[in-house]
Amino acid sequence: MLMAGAEVLECQRVLSGGGINLVSEVLRDQGEFVEYEHYPRSDVYDSESGAQYYYHAHRAGEHGHFHTFLRVNTGNTDGSPAGDGLNSSEPVHLIAISMDAYGWPIGLFATNHWVCGGAWRSAEEVIELLPRFRIDHAFPSWPVNRWIGAMMVLFRPHIEALLTHRDAVIGAWARAHPGRDVFEDRELGVTGYLPISVEDQILEVRTPAGARRSL
Repeated sequence: MLMAGAEVLECQRVLSGGGINLVSEVLRDQGEFVEYEHYPRSDVYDSESGAQYYYHAHRAGEHGHFHTFLRVNTGNTDGSPAGDGLNSSEPVHLIAISMDAYGWPIGLFATNHWVCGGAWRSAEEVIELLPRFRIDHAFPSWPVNRWIGAMMVLFRPHIEALLTHRDAVIGAWARAHPGRDVFEDRELGVTGYLPISVEDQILEVRTPAGARRSL
């Protein structure tokens, strides 16, 4: 996690040195910025790892957010949506990274199935997929691709907590609304949000556990 934190800061440093940031780099040469459109238009996909992401905007309180995915060749085991069978290449949503107007990460959030679609996996299954996320090429930006992969490591505990909470929220919602398809219920979109600070998280990782207890 400490190495990932150094990578996050380094990627942000080299971009800011050129007067750009993570968001402006993704939006470069993409034309007019339109709500709900994916940026870059074709998404970013690594055919070797199956990792995928895109940036878009439609939520208050942020400039926009990155949605991260992983395409896997495994089938559903719990009867949940997608009906993807045993050889699916449907994307599995991992987590979203909220960004501010300065191109800086400010939060993480998890979502219900209908928000991004694709294949549904339990929190436990998604957590097992997290280490596979890696974009190992330079489109649309080498620093952004390295940054987003490092963020998945630096904030792994937050992501795991949000995914576990997601399943608990969805289970409670289904019990409270019998007869409704919880995975397609538009009244339940974002299942949980955590504000984040790169600097604070690096400090937390860097500080020995014993020292933290004495603070």
